[in-house]
Amino acid sequence: MTTLYGIKNCDTIRKARKWLESNGVNYAFHDVRSDGIDSETIAKWVNYAGWEKVLNKRGTTWRQLAEEVKNNVSGENIVDLLTEHPTMIKRPVLETGSIIEIGFSEARYRELFNT
Repeated sequence: MTTLYGIKNCDTIRKARKWLESNGVNYAFHDVRSDGIDSETIAKWVNYAGWEKVLNKRGTTWRQLAEEVKNNVSGENIVDLLTEHPTMIKRPVLETGSIIEIGFSEARYRELFNT
């Protein structure tokens, strides 16, 4: 089963969803803001891709964090931080089979789905 994680009003999510739909890929959408996300799932992504790739430092939530929190982010506390603030997860996260893809790239999606 293919699952796309993100937030519904994100432009990058819209692009990824449009690509998946126009290429006939069946997927489930999981909104991390309204549906929530558990720490085990986030830990799996961090272990797969590295916490630096999973953390989105470009968003409003990151910019609003206290400097002390931003300066002390590490592999030890990132799962708790992202569980508390799921909008800081880089979007989208696509899980398909044993592959976890962070971010959207049309070329990479074509490669994953052989289109």
